Amino acid sequence: MGQQQLLLIVLGVIIVGIAVVVGINVFTASASSSNRDAITADLTNLASMAQQYYRKPLALGGGGNSFVGFTIPATLTTTANMSVAATATGLSATSATLTATGTEKGTDGSTNVKVVVTVSPTGISTSISN
Repeated sequence: MGQQQLLLIVLGVIIVGIAVVVGINVFTASASSSNRDAITADLTNLASMAQQYYRKPLALGGGGNSFVGFTIPATLTTTANMSVAATATGLSATSATLTATGTEKGTDGSTNVKVVVTVSPTGISTSISN
């Protein structure tokens, strides 16, 4: 009877250990995915602001059908989701590129999540690097 109880205890410890490891892996994957989604939402919001700027006439402080001159508002350049401030680059008459780096490690496990959004007058295109 003593050996059987000891075997059951060892088996129980092994099962609990495996469950803990699986739980940690699921949590890590979920955190990375959540960070990707949050950054994408933040950049989509900024992309819609860029499109507003594009459509607004020059007389009202807009771009007058150009993205040139668009700047990200200071309060939105850095959020809890980003480890580096979001940047607006490649501003031209027809497109703008918004980039943000996340706070969580990506799928490769070594570099942080990075999201790039390309804004055109009629659409928004999202690219996730990690």
